[in-house]
Amino acid sequence: MSNLETAPAELTCTNAEDQSGGTRLLRPREVPLGGPRAMTVRRTLPQRQRSLIGAWCFVDHYGPDDVATTGGMRVPGHPHTGLQTVSWLFDGEVEHRDTRGTHALVRPGELNLMTAGSGIAHSEHSTADTGVLRGAQLWVALPERHRLTDPAFDSYAPPPLERDGARVSVFLGSLLGRSSPVPTYTPLLGAEITLRPGRELDLEVDPTFEHGVLVDTGAVTVAGVRANSGELVCRDTGPDRLTLQAAPGDPARMLLLGGRPLGERIVMWWNFVGGDHEEIVAHRQRWQHERAHPNTGQPRQYGRFPPQWRDTLPAPELPHARLKPRQ
Repeated sequence: MSNLETAPAELTCTNAEDQSGGTRLLRPREVPLGGPRAMTVRRTLPQRQRSLIGAWCFVDHYGPDDVATTGGMRVPGHPHTGLQTVSWLFDGEVEHRDTRGTHALVRPGELNLMTAGSGIAHSEHSTADTGVLRGAQLWVALPERHRLTDPAFDSYAPPPLERDGARVSVFLGSLLGRSSPVPTYTPLLGAEITLRPGRELDLEVDPTFEHGVLVDTGAVTVAGVRANSGELVCRDTGPDRLTLQAAPGDPARMLLLGGRPLGERIVMWWNFVGGDHEEIVAHRQRWQHERAHPNTGQPRQYGRFPPQWRDTLPAPELPHARLKPRQ
């Protein structure tokens, strides 16, 4: 998914600024994906008080959206660099096309992970069969030594596990004896968890990981902090257990995200992750050039546009000044 803000902020992100000494609740801000009838996403990461959970650097939650009313997801071709996109649906279906030649359907309970690396472009459109769309779009920052890796695409449908009144699907990393075969460039965890009303799940987790719990439905208490739909609870490294408790009355569904602190400073702007301001400027200039000259035979950072693309997203204007790193 693209960041469709017309004036995105340039952010310098580092785990070092995130040490809050325990557990913190992050409330989302609403971001429209396009025009007045477009669907709206709830963005909880990055924020000023926290920009990373491990290498997870971007968390959007959306839906339930009536596609007949909002028009659903309509994101034309757009670029990414220096990151991986993780698409996870709860309801609906999204068609993915990219300049690596991948054509895939994103369905509920199936991981679709696109590695942008040195540069890729993709489009995302909800399908004609979709009545209600609900899901999460997540980004993972690539560490410096892998930031310019070759683009790739992986998909995986994790088998659900029933445990103590919970249904768990591990799509990245390992949890409860289940492991995902999808490769990552930093130690990560990603799982969908559904808890029956009032039930509690006590998890053994890696104490070197930071963790985040994004609530989709219901209400969940995470390490003593209550969160409602669209909210994200973050916890620092240290504890080796994580307790999740659903509120009485309704089931609670959530995404558990985790990862070892990235330990690097990254710069995020629009759909790009880079090492510094100059790298972001170069990525933007190259994208603008390639979308203006889509049919040249010269080597292309973002690859050949699929013939189905009728338009692509222009990059917003860069800020007039460099962002000073936060202390």
